[in-house]
Amino acid sequence: MDVLPTAPEPLGIEAGALDRWFGEHVAGAVPPLRYDRVTGGHSCLTYLVGDAGHQRYVLRRPPVGALLATAHDVTREARILAALAGSGVPVPRVLGVCDDPEVTGAPFYVMAYVDGLVLRTAADSEALLPSPQARRRAGYALVDTLAALHAVDVDMVGLGALSRRDGFLDRQLRRWSAQWAACELGDMGGMAALHDWLVAHRPAESTARLVHGDFRLGNALLGPDGDVLALLDWELCTLGDPLADVAYLLRTWSTPDARASQERLPSALPGFPTTDELAARYARQSGRSIAELDYWMAFTAWRAAAILAGVYRRYLDGKMGTPPDDLPTFATEVEARVRQGVSFTRRA
Repeated sequence: MDVLPTAPEPLGIEAGALDRWFGEHVAGAVPPLRYDRVTGGHSCLTYLVGDAGHQRYVLRRPPVGALLATAHDVTREARILAALAGSGVPVPRVLGVCDDPEVTGAPFYVMAYVDGLVLRTAADSEALLPSPQARRRAGYALVDTLAALHAVDVDMVGLGALSRRDGFLDRQLRRWSAQWAACELGDMGGMAALHDWLVAHRPAESTARLVHGDFRLGNALLGPDGDVLALLDWELCTLGDPLADVAYLLRTWSTPDARASQERLPSALPGFPTTDELAARYARQSGRSIAELDYWMAFTAWRAAAILAGVYRRYLDGKMGTPPDDLPTFATEVEARVRQGVSFTRRA
């Protein structure tokens, strides 16, 4: 886990008020606390928190500033994590939730720190998971975890009312179209045409299951043998079509970012299963048909373009702290994701 050294006033953190809140609500926490920003993500603000007793926690809160409607609902994310505890899906334990924005400017939650490996680049894979056998195990363990997530009985874990059980795809198309429009970035190489194709070629609706929404290797904490210790970043979790998760995993597995600063994908090294092997494994483990996968690959690329556009806009508007040096190339990447989506429409 990469962290940035704590600034005197970390972005979105009121240290004094948070120290008091921890002391009152997180059992065993010993203020004063240290807040180190976790890097590697561009959505919610995540901090590694250390206390005077050398214990570690993780705090999640929304970006600073005005947000799009329904975005970055961290208390909802905490509710999902708490519901999945003991379900067979590995998640961190929720230690406390605060919905009072007076404490640090926005709602937030605190979860237990899980000491695992995060693979975001090929260099990470080479250094942290050097064994090809462990890499292969990691790929299959990730898919097996996804199949386990899609097998969860949402009513049994108390998530049956997380969202509507019908109309998932139509809601997704509306939501990300609205985000795209709010970003005011233009058409970016055919975003509107790709959206129109997705609307016109909607597949038959499947039984809604719990879907993660951002299921990829970089959102998993791994053990040194490749086992999945915990899944992170449940902000986009909802009830919907499981193939949306499968397609997202496969696209992030095989399609590098277009930004020049991005290194090779972590799954590029020998040992990791291919996308075809992952898809076949998922079909076997879940018992689910993957016949409509190309449609969902096109949808996932379109959605990824809309999500990155939102990140780009938040950086442009100063809502995510210091922007990365390669910020101008975010626009190039958005266009690349649109082209990826178009390529899958031709296959479908």
